[in-house]
Order: sequence, then C-alpha cells, then structure tokens
Amino acid sequence: MPDRVRVEVDGRQLEISNLDKVLYPQAGFTKGEVLDYYTRIAPTLLPYLENRPLTRTRYPNGVEGNSFFEKNAPAGTPDWVRTVRLPVPGSSKGREQIDFIVVEELATMVWLANLAALELHTPQWRVDADGQKLDPDQLVVDLDPGPPAGLPECYEVALIMRERLSTDGLSCCAKTSGKKGMQLVVPLPGDETADELSAYAKSIADELARAHPKLIVAKMAKQLRPGKVFIDWSQNNAFKTTIAPYSLRAGAVPTVSAPLTWDEVEAGELTAVDLGPSAVLERVESLGDLLRL
Repeated sequence: MPDRVRVEVDGRQLEISNLDKVLYPQAGFTKGEVLDYYTRIAPTLLPYLENRPLTRTRYPNGVEGNSFFEKNAPAGTPDWVRTVRLPVPGSSKGREQIDFIVVEELATMVWLANLAALELHTPQWRVDADGQKLDPDQLVVDLDPGPPAGLPECYEVALIMRERLSTDGLSCCAKTSGKKGMQLVVPLPGDETADELSAYAKSIADELARAHPKLIVAKMAKQLRPGKVFIDWSQNNAFKTTIAPYSLRAGAVPTVSAPLTWDEVEAGELTAVDLGPSAVLERVESLGDLLRL
C-alpha cells in the first residue's frame, strides 16, 4: 500500500498516510483500523461532538510512544474545518485565546484520525453558530477508582448515584471511561452555569461520601482514595473536558468509552477490554445509541 493516498470524503479532498503503521503494538492495531473505526462510528459519535470545542490526545508514534494534548488547530488545518476562537485562562503557553476545532462532519473525523488523534475530549457545553460559549447542556459525574478498586466498585457507586439523582428528578446514562473508571451523563436544559453545576455535583459527592465512607470519597487527595471510588465533581468546571462517548482510548489494546445498559451496570461484569472497537460497533448495530434517553 502506498505511504500516502488521496481520498474524497463527502466531497472533501484529503490525504491519508501510513495506514499500515501500528498504533497499538500489543494488539497489532493499525492506523488504518483507527480510521476504519472512526469512519464507521461517526454517525453515532458526531452528535456528541457537534458544537463542542475539541481537545485531542495525539499519539503520532503509537500508544507506546510520546503523546501530547492538542487544543489549538494545528498548522495545515484545512480551511473547511470549523474553528472557534475561545479564551483559555491560565494557558501554560501564555495565550489568551485559542482556535479550537469543532467537528461537524465525517471528513474532519477522518482528518483527525489520520493525525493519530486517538482520544477525543469535550467540555460539558457547546458554542452557538457564532462561536459564543453557551451554558452547559449536561452534567457529568466521573467515577475514578483508587486501586485495588476498579470497575466493579464504580458500577456499585453508579447505582447509588443514579438513585440519588432520581430524587432530584434527574435521569442519567452510564458509560465506561474506556480505562479503569466510568461516567454518568445527565442531560440538562442548559439554563444553569458551570459554577452552579459544579457546586451541585460537589454537594452530591460530599453527601454520598458521608453516607458510604468505605466505598466513596469526594476529595481529590490520593492518600484518601485507595480501595474507594472518587466522585470527581470537578469535571463540570467550564475549563475541563471529559472523554467523549465512543472515543477510542490509548492503552495496551484499543478500548472505547462505551455506553452501557443499566442491566449491564447491575450485573457488573463488563471490563474495559470487553468494549473494544469491534464490540462497540456491533453493540451500536444491535442496541443503538444507549446514551439516547
């Protein structure tokens, strides 16, 4: 196969390269397979990226090589890729604003996958047609287990959290992080600020930590977390991002941040490795999008 190939994606002209390059060495999973996954999952994934400024984690030399977070649109970004200029307080590079990429179409997905942007991270808010930041349209409860705790303990906490949220009239969907933890996603009407949602999430985390001190911790201090599940309420901060549903994750083998049924959460048997790209594509085909309430 040639090193570089010209392709047309929905009328856009792109050049993709090094399709045989192995990005997950232990699994032999290539860049071509990454492109194939993101192309096939795009109809389900794109709605979760729509109007959200995207942060990528790129692995140009595979998951065992160096990686880097990328928020700004890189040099050579095609002129048909949507970008929005947004403030970045506290930027480590001293910039006041960054041109973020917003994924609107399959061609942008393919272009990013070709750059080995394996992981896709989004905030809990969107921008409007003019690129202006809106209030959050979702609350995310991030469950992060401290070893030896793992997904089984996260499943237990997810059920507790679902019951607690329901007392406030809120419904949530569950997904794995693609690694050791999981998230609960709560759709919202978008009439509360990020500060208000962070305060609410913190209050719930504190309440559940008091009620279940042997299982749940609400403080970030690592010495408090072994064997417990940290409810990371801070993911609702306006300047934080969370792994997007259906995004690949970097690890020994390719895994996906995959939505779950509540029956699966109650059974507590699925592991991150069970939810690789092929399995997730099959699940979407048979079960549909489990994050659709």
